[in-house]
Amino acid sequence: MPTNVIMPQMGESIFEGTITKWLKKPGQSVQRDEPLFEISTDKVDAEIPSPASGVLTEVKAAEGSTVAVNTVVAVIAEEGSAPLNGSAEPAAPAAPATPPAKPAEAKPASPAAAEPAAPKAAAAPPSDAMPSAPVNVVMPQMGESIFEGTITKWLKQPGDAVEKDEPLFEISTDKVDAEIPAPESGTLTEIKVQAGATVQINTVVAIIGSGAGSGASAASPAQPEKAQSAKPAAPAAAPAAGETAEAGRPSSERVRSSPLVRRMAKENNLDLAQIPPSGLGGRVTKEDVLGFLSRGGQAAAPAAAATVPTPAEPRRATEAPGKVAAPAAMAAVPADIPAEPVPMSRMRSIIAQRMVESKHTSAHVHTVFKVDMTRIVRIREREKAKYEQRNGVKLTYMPFLARAVIVTLRKMPIVNASMEGASIRYHQHVNLGIAVALDWGLIVPVIQHAEERNFLGVARAIADLAARARSKKLKPEETASGTFTITNPGIFGEQFGTPVINQPEAAIMGVGGLFKEPTVMTDENGGDSIAIRSVIRLTLGFDHRIIDGADAGKFMAEVKKVLENWNEDIG
Repeated sequence: MPTNVIMPQMGESIFEGTITKWLKKPGQSVQRDEPLFEISTDKVDAEIPSPASGVLTEVKAAEGSTVAVNTVVAVIAEEGSAPLNGSAEPAAPAAPATPPAKPAEAKPASPAAAEPAAPKAAAAPPSDAMPSAPVNVVMPQMGESIFEGTITKWLKQPGDAVEKDEPLFEISTDKVDAEIPAPESGTLTEIKVQAGATVQINTVVAIIGSGAGSGASAASPAQPEKAQSAKPAAPAAAPAAGETAEAGRPSSERVRSSPLVRRMAKENNLDLAQIPPSGLGGRVTKEDVLGFLSRGGQAAAPAAAATVPTPAEPRRATEAPGKVAAPAAMAAVPADIPAEPVPMSRMRSIIAQRMVESKHTSAHVHTVFKVDMTRIVRIREREKAKYEQRNGVKLTYMPFLARAVIVTLRKMPIVNASMEGASIRYHQHVNLGIAVALDWGLIVPVIQHAEERNFLGVARAIADLAARARSKKLKPEETASGTFTITNPGIFGEQFGTPVINQPEAAIMGVGGLFKEPTVMTDENGGDSIAIRSVIRLTLGFDHRIIDGADAGKFMAEVKKVLENWNEDIG
């Protein structure tokens, strides 16, 4: 039986590779594990061994081709069992640099150009540049320990044109939620797995046909207009071309954009079709929306957005602790409250499972410390404008808290530990998790080797991970291997909480709200006075199997000392 040779996945965050050289030619014999071809990714260059012994009968991807992981790039047959493919020279790249149907769609010269037949004939490229067969879209493996995923949403429907690397569907796994890009340009001809279904990795979930041909026959009479309107560049040119708004402008749902952008538009009552796109392939980006709002393009009824710090930053756990008006943003009651029970999302189910497991695993104990943050509040107020201008990242309170924890964990490794069977693992590095609240759940991205970063490095890492968590761009390995977690529910105004330990870690620190309170101050001569100070409450949840109360108290006392006597350069 012939053996398919596939593009391997060379790491959890690598989803494609470029074939740089074939070490065998069609017709040549190969041995199992003998180097067959060389690839280059954004992480490594490597020789890929043959998966079987036999004869290389066909090469499906030529040197220089960049193809998605799990794509079949060659075929090996058993010796003497299959005839050689007479034309088995390296085929045209599986991922051509010019998408087959793009030129035709980009020039609707007249209303007649919207008919599918004319563009197809005008744009037909040479046959060797067209994909030789429909492309299977598979459920990707989002990490070495992940073997299935749930499709949460299709961003395209059968008959829609898609471009290579354009987001095609959203998935949820037990590690991350992510947008999955199309492996090829063409037309989405079939969806094999509907939203809500959970399937094994490498399962074919959809099919992309070449160009606009294969999907057109299945489309409704209105489909050609839909395909044309899917190009967001049209709205900007519509007034000059004399098109009516109804015919020339796509709806918000059809504009290419990420879930974050669509959520921003919904929160601010915006029509994405009115916003000029600047992203790849005509996508409306977060920056496009922010720019549109800054120019006064915000629609009527902006009150809901006014309660949020910025349109791009709905409630999240990485904001500064304290006195926020976030509860006001939550006042609006959803218009459609379902009357029947609603199944839990995959992320919600996983959170529930993990929290129950943690409570059954660790002997949870909590201790609360009150910390005077006045010194840090003054530093932040004095420096925040210059800091953002100088470094390109906002100065929030979270980097101060994170650095205090990192410094203290290096002094007290017992808190930076975890159980392994009947033993305790003392971790060599501080892998600091920062909990991020999402509209659809909670996720904990991890700053790997956080002790190697200075204040600015930690601040940038927190901002980057939080932004990518909200836009579903996290890599699986960025949510793994944590050794200690910080969670910040204080943004919603609570005094303190009792967080559940993020397994298999030994401790978690919860950050309460920042409040001004009357505090008794003692001077150097022992005299007491009352002053208004900025105060937070920090809660340490710890596993009593590993950490005793005395060690927990010493740890929090040191964190308190670092924060109240802050002297580190913030960069």
